[in-house]
Amino acid sequence: MENGSPESVLETLTPTVRCNGTPPTPALREGPYYKPDTPLRTSFRGDVDAGVPMLLHGAVRTPGGEPIGGTLLDFWQVGEAGVYDGDGFRLRGHQFADAEGQWRLETVLPAMYPGRTRHVHVKVQPPGGAVLTTMLYFPGERRNHLDKYFRPECLMDVVETPEGLNAAFTFILNV
Repeated sequence: MENGSPESVLETLTPTVRCNGTPPTPALREGPYYKPDTPLRTSFRGDVDAGVPMLLHGAVRTPGGEPIGGTLLDFWQVGEAGVYDGDGFRLRGHQFADAEGQWRLETVLPAMYPGRTRHVHVKVQPPGGAVLTTMLYFPGERRNHLDKYFRPECLMDVVETPEGLNAAFTFILNV
């Protein structure tokens, strides 16, 4: 997806981690660009003027498939220009999963930047539980295998729609 078109993201769809005995979602590094105290919101689209629209959504579950309602999800990513906002909260924000563990974020496809494949950062914290810091990755990215932090267990299910990309992921937490 070096050219920025969504078509190459969709070359191979790898299923998201499923429940019922599936190992927990792996922890990955936070990286140098995390900022605490993000605003509560479910859309980043107003933060950017351009980019491929993406609906990122999913659920938070136990390994047995039980929903974990009220889970805090704190997202951050780059936009089309491939730069993190260090001054404000563009493309940053948190939300809470509903009672069924469902969550939804309207955003844009993140760009790639030197040394990394395309990804979205997230911190996931169930009520009263420990924080899981991880990243979500796109299937079919030619740079996935070159990124030392890439984990196939963190691949999203991504499909192209007339409105943009639809990306889904189920976080599995050991609670």
